[in-house]
Amino acid sequence: MKKLIFACAAVLLILNACKRDEYYRDGGLANPNFEGNMLQYLQAKKVPFDTIAQIVKLAGMESAFSNEDFTFFAPDDEVIKKTIGTVKTDGLNNFLFYSGKDTVKTLDQISPVIWRRYLQRYMFKGVNRLKDYQQIDFDVKSVYPGGLYYSLGGNISNIGVTYGTANNIKYIGYRQLVLTYIPDASKPNDNWYINKVSSSDIKPTNGVVHALAFNDLAGGAYFGFNPNDFFSDVYYSGLTPSDSSK
Repeated sequence: MKKLIFACAAVLLILNACKRDEYYRDGGLANPNFEGNMLQYLQAKKVPFDTIAQIVKLAGMESAFSNEDFTFFAPDDEVIKKTIGTVKTDGLNNFLFYSGKDTVKTLDQISPVIWRRYLQRYMFKGVNRLKDYQQIDFDVKSVYPGGLYYSLGGNISNIGVTYGTANNIKYIGYRQLVLTYIPDASKPNDNWYINKVSSSDIKPTNGVVHALAFNDLAGGAYFGFNPNDFFSDVYYSGLTPSDSSK
């Protein structure tokens, strides 16, 4: 009887192990598909994309995000919060205040042209998942360089997949998609703004979304990657009056 019990227990352990193995081989059981378009996905995920969905509308790009196929590396709302900032923090409002300009009270004060220009830095032609990108190793870029891609805004970025180490063996571990903004196309290996993806291959009914991880110490902390670009454009274009000041 004891032998029978042990035999049954062994079978159960084997079956459970098989299930666990299947789970890990699949990389998880979460459904990457979203029953709605890309804009609806951003609106549905109020944390962390509520403000990004608002910016899509301010940029006049609702149609593109509802109907067109492209790859979107989505920054989260913390990026916008960090970028706008206050007069006491290192952000746009601090820059405007000490330049003798009015500060931003509502996001619709910033020109739709500017919102569109910088939003397009995160948009790329085609529907590309993690598997469609080349490997990158930042320690040996000459061997694993990733790939260069032009955004829909005409800016250049390196996009690649890092392969982690597991059991002290390189490149067999966790894979992570990385978007790197390159500020000067004539110097493609200089001054990189590296942005890791927290969740990849999210598939609404149009296009594909890769959610960027917010890192306060990295280039991804600011909308458009390079804050000087965004600050300068807002400074020279000026702000429209907010509803509260009309």
